[in-house]
Amino acid sequence: MESSDLGEGSISTVDLKGAHLLLSRIGGEVYAVDGTCTHEEADLGLGFVVEDRIVCPLHLSQFELKTGNVVNPPATVSLKNYPVRVTDGTIFIEV
Repeated sequence: MESSDLGEGSISTVDLKGAHLLLSRIGGEVYAVDGTCTHEEADLGLGFVVEDRIVCPLHLSQFELKTGNVVNPPATVSLKNYPVRVTDGTIFIEV
């Protein structure tokens, strides 16, 4: 994915090596976390962003986009986050 395709405060999903990932851009930095809610396996790409958090579309659990940490229930397990590098405008994710 090209870095220019991911606007500030936006999210995008990508499937890579069997993992469903959620990409976001916050403060000019690109982050990647698991794209599936740990509570009921909802696609977080269908959720919405509130400040620096993704809100699950199913039961409204929230996760920090930078770290994957769970912010509120019903989810109790954080999302895995992945190292991201942007080189020459291309986003690379270590899965």
